[in-house]
Amino acid sequence: LTISDHRESGHPFNVHSKRQHPRQGNVHNHCPGALAYFLDQRKDWIMFYFLCNVSPSFSADLIPPGVCNLLNPSTIYANNEVDLDEVEIYGFDYDYTLALYSNALDTMIYNTARDFLVKHYKYPEGISKYDYIPNFAARGLHYDIQKGLLMKIDAFHYIQLGTVYRGLNPVPDEEVLELYGGTNHVPLEEVSGFYGKGPVMKQFMDVFSIPEMTLLAAANDYFNSNDIEYDPGHLYKDVSDAIGMVHIKGYMYKWIMQDLEKYILRGDETYAVLQRLASHGKKLFLITNSPFSFVDKGMNYMVGKDWRDLFDIVIVQADKPHFFNSCGKPFRRLDSNGDLQWDKIKSLDKGQVYKQGNLFDFLRLTGWRGSKVLYFGDHLYSDLADLMLRHGWRTGAIVPELEVETRVVNTEQYAQGLTWLQALTGLLERMQMHRDPESKKVLQDWLKEREELRAVTKNLFNPHFGSIFRTCHNPTYFSRRLCRFSDVYMASISCLLNYDLSYTFYPRRTPLQHEAPLWMDQLCTGCMKTPFLEEMAHIR
Repeated sequence: LTISDHRESGHPFNVHSKRQHPRQGNVHNHCPGALAYFLDQRKDWIMFYFLCNVSPSFSADLIPPGVCNLLNPSTIYANNEVDLDEVEIYGFDYDYTLALYSNALDTMIYNTARDFLVKHYKYPEGISKYDYIPNFAARGLHYDIQKGLLMKIDAFHYIQLGTVYRGLNPVPDEEVLELYGGTNHVPLEEVSGFYGKGPVMKQFMDVFSIPEMTLLAAANDYFNSNDIEYDPGHLYKDVSDAIGMVHIKGYMYKWIMQDLEKYILRGDETYAVLQRLASHGKKLFLITNSPFSFVDKGMNYMVGKDWRDLFDIVIVQADKPHFFNSCGKPFRRLDSNGDLQWDKIKSLDKGQVYKQGNLFDFLRLTGWRGSKVLYFGDHLYSDLADLMLRHGWRTGAIVPELEVETRVVNTEQYAQGLTWLQALTGLLERMQMHRDPESKKVLQDWLKEREELRAVTKNLFNPHFGSIFRTCHNPTYFSRRLCRFSDVYMASISCLLNYDLSYTFYPRRTPLQHEAPLWMDQLCTGCMKTPFLEEMAHIR
């Protein structure tokens, strides 16, 4: 299309109304080669910037045909090639894997821990006025224990400026740089250890940690707002203990068991997954930190009173991650009343329930080793890291946030914003060698617009911290761990219903920075038509 063609077709700009351009060449806005040629022409590149600014909808024209805008939230994504035909044994965590919980549970955990902080640790009564804030925090954030700051860190250990919060208020970028010695980089030894906690930083990796982060932010906000001197390190420990008491004293278990319908979601899908795997001759096992009475009540609700018939091995109160990396605790058998038995465990039998134990004895007694085992869990460190790195099991990460983030990615606002953001980045890269005053001014305008677009894109996911998977253009620290510790990842185990049990998951071969995208298969996995199975149509 020529510029005059755009004007005659009603495209919302008039070239000559603002600036007379010396020539009107052809601008093929769907052709990268023509676009590159256009940008390389010294006389035309400022004009290109002007056209795009006058017409915000121009970014829609830059989206290539075939680019997906309808990702399927029920897709299973592969970090590593996995052939389900080779998988004979399926293992599961319980909480947020077999059992998904409603947001009402977060509110209950927050309120109980907050009240415990005030009543038992004698914190100021003013903290009781802070109600739970849904969607304030996001999984995978880091917390600086000594500074009392909540933040998002990328895969290269850089803090994403604009996502650092002291209490409920963002910390200015200049102050962040000053606090960290003139840089936003956090050294490896401070970020976290193998299980997400270093001497300075704690990474919150499971879904249960959302209320804890919110309570930390609320308590910090109260002290800062009222100019009360306090030690952030003490506050961190007390909040952590208060959240822990919700679990140790059994409050959470009691709430859920008293109102299963309110707290447990999509139990029919859990039943469908387990029934289908068992009917195809797959062996199933459960390893959870939760107590048997709690698991039994939930599984009765989701699957039925005969749920244990589907499982070959059931292990409760396993004390993960120590279950996977220590051989200190032996297995104990529970009787039908849930009481510990004293007999020596020589085999792990179907129909029995076992407590504690360790993976080394598990492997010795079952012989279940290597890639024929696929274990699913929601906690990248406690559930998956040791299994992937030390024992060679296949691992599947459950990431419920995928459903919400997929809905955002499917919006036209996100697609157009991201496309123009990428176009701006390309323009900056190509045009940075021009040093005359006018060029420098335009480049500064582009940089400013790029930062504004980044903020808009971030806010589409979460106005405080953005997507759990990206910090601007880089993957987050969470994403890095997700790719390292899981072969596949999905929003819930019900995604398994979409695939045949001989299906092979192939990771997309996206080009490395030094590679050219010469192959056609560059669409993401979620763009493909998921092979929904007819026998599972009633679940969908």
